[in-house]
Amino acid sequence: MDGLWHQNTGLVVLLGLCPLLAVTGTVVNGLGLGLATLLTLVASNLSVSWLRGLLRPEIRIPAFVLIIASVVTVIQLLMQAFVHDLYRVLGIFIPLIVTNCAIIGRAEAFASRHHPLAAMVDGLATGLGFCLTLVLLGALRELLGRGTLLSQAHLMFGEAGRALELTVLPHYEGFLLAILPPGAFIGLGLLVAARNWLQTRRSRRSTVLNKALGAA
Repeated sequence: MDGLWHQNTGLVVLLGLCPLLAVTGTVVNGLGLGLATLLTLVASNLSVSWLRGLLRPEIRIPAFVLIIASVVTVIQLLMQAFVHDLYRVLGIFIPLIVTNCAIIGRAEAFASRHHPLAAMVDGLATGLGFCLTLVLLGALRELLGRGTLLSQAHLMFGEAGRALELTVLPHYEGFLLAILPPGAFIGLGLLVAARNWLQTRRSRRSTVLNKALGAA
């Protein structure tokens, strides 16, 4: 739950904001980058955990960066081969996954100190939380900016993906600000505010319930 909610990379820790804000003009773009980041976290955490006994403390950070860069290179080549059009849309933000502070942070703070299964679960939860944030922000911006959801789904799912494209608001002229860079900041702010509101509400309900149980 730390990776998904309590310490969500995009909504709480606020790391990796550059790609998060840059590519989330649509759901498909956010999902593509989110899945690439998730796979990177899982594979790099697993690799770091396996190799933790072999890495001297003096070289651990350069070694982590080398491992992450190797994983990202493999993912980049796979995307070039199988989803080339989506890869072209995401562009430089795929190799820039290497510089995402959240990935090297999880390698240093968790994977290098725990066994492989725990490290893999940590990478999966952290990556899933980041991916969900990308998808939610992409959905918000695409819906407000174009009145659609999953537009250009064929970039990820092939020609069959065209059946997934939804026009939620027919004859909608669009809201340009939502798909421009300022719209990304505003949308992220709304998501952070919504998450904080839900967390505060849950905390208050939990406090009231504990008091009621204590009185009983």
